[in-house]
Amino acid sequence: MKPSNPVFTGIETTVFETMSRLAMAHNAVNLGQGFPDVDGPEDIREAAASALIEGPNQYPPMLGLPELREAVAETNKRFYGLEVDAKSEVLVTSGATEALADCIMALVSPGDEVVLIEPLYDCYLPLVRRAGGIPVRVRVSPPNWGLDEDALRAAFSERTKAILINNPMNPTAKVFSEAELTLISHLCQEHDAFAICDEVYEHLVFDDAAHRPLMTFEGMRERTVRIGSAGKTFSLTGWKVGYVTGPAHLIDPIGKAHQWVTFTTPPNLQRAVAYGLQKDDEYYSGLAQDLTAKRDRMAKGLSALGFSVLPCAATYFLTCGIEGLGLGDSDVDVCEKFVKEAGVATVPVSAFYGSDAPTGYLRFCFCKKDWVIDEAIARLASFLTADGRESA
Repeated sequence: MKPSNPVFTGIETTVFETMSRLAMAHNAVNLGQGFPDVDGPEDIREAAASALIEGPNQYPPMLGLPELREAVAETNKRFYGLEVDAKSEVLVTSGATEALADCIMALVSPGDEVVLIEPLYDCYLPLVRRAGGIPVRVRVSPPNWGLDEDALRAAFSERTKAILINNPMNPTAKVFSEAELTLISHLCQEHDAFAICDEVYEHLVFDDAAHRPLMTFEGMRERTVRIGSAGKTFSLTGWKVGYVTGPAHLIDPIGKAHQWVTFTTPPNLQRAVAYGLQKDDEYYSGLAQDLTAKRDRMAKGLSALGFSVLPCAATYFLTCGIEGLGLGDSDVDVCEKFVKEAGVATVPVSAFYGSDAPTGYLRFCFCKKDWVIDEAIARLASFLTADGRESA
């Protein structure tokens, strides 16, 4: 029998799905997969329900409902000062992962090199390879996650077609600095490369900081596409509504790729997201404040148990070191031990690297109810104490 596509043949199930399955099998508190355990604002859900009943429920425009594209354009202006043409510079997709696939298929040709910064979200590598692209990885490492200028410069060449950057970054909770983004912008222009910016955590930035899209940097407006997610912005991850903003000459081919993937996205969800994007500043600041409190609650509990808690500037995630806890050297083994014996599911940070990964760090998801966070801390404390380790 002829083989299937080698990019996907034998590929492992995503670590998030694996840990979620283990969590269910062992009745564990799931701090692995990154989704909130409460649904988003009721008024947005009511808008979706009303639109579903009222209709129409037929194919909406391939690029997205005009009202959602206009709302995306308006939020670009409102938050970042970007002037965007809703008709030609915004595309609605069925989630950010589809948006990434569309962008990569449209912009990357076989043999093109694509710069990736690892640790990286697990779909990046297979999507680049499926397009025939050649991944060129640059590493940031715990505990400070600094981007090495020399390594980044060395990754760019005349064969570089694009850089794919996740900012704010999963799993590191890093927000790239002004200097790092400036360097990336200069290298893109120097090598005539595109920037594909996964910015789904754009509104989940803490401590009164603000996200700045790479698209706002001098010389980047015409070579950058930025991806947003209603799932992250409104805690409605199951809706799978994403959007791409970019110059018309890039949105056009990305839209052509989109039409052969999902073609469109449920119209009632689009209408509800358009409504949600118009929420006042209090909603957006409240979302960040709520997650900041959850971050601090979890960080305090884990630190008291002896984990080294790394700084967290954004996203849903805390990275914690396990050195000194006497749990073993492999983060994968520790994760399995926690889910099976302590009843707490986490994710090994090594899963976000291609090879030769640091193995002493775990990722904890804190976008959970307070009692869930407290229960997880209590279970870990009980396990560490029962196992004869220090938990002070």
